[in-house]
Amino acid sequence: MKMKIFAAAAALAMSFICASTMAFAQEQEPPDMLEIAENEADRLQRLLELNEGQVFYVDSTLKHDYQAMQEEMMKLQAAKVSNSSMYISVQDKWMEAIDRSYKKIFTEEQWAAYLKSGAAKLQKAREKRKAKAEAALEKLRGR
Repeated sequence: MKMKIFAAAAALAMSFICASTMAFAQEQEPPDMLEIAENEADRLQRLLELNEGQVFYVDSTLKHDYQAMQEEMMKLQAAKVSNSSMYISVQDKWMEAIDRSYKKIFTEEQWAAYLKSGAAKLQKAREKRKAKAEAALEKLRGR
């Protein structure tokens, strides 16, 4: 029961991040990425029982990577890119970087709990999108 709640919370947090990023990409008010990073670090601290050092690294990672992702989205927006898959690709790239950092920060038990909380499903969705994009690229090259 607790894992279902954690999975729902993780999915909700990732959905909020994705929605915030996509809303910004659609010329709305930019989300406060520092606040989102702090909230996510707090959520992970409660979920995974992170120590203070881990929370510091998670918070630093999120603040850096969310800001970098937002800047990359702004560049796409400035270039008037309307293809949503481009924005999703940028988001996926940064979320993969965050997960790589988490794997270094978390213990094996914390990493397993993180994956069970919904992250594994999000990783599979990113892998599926990446494979689909690569297949489409190969198809174009084959023509």
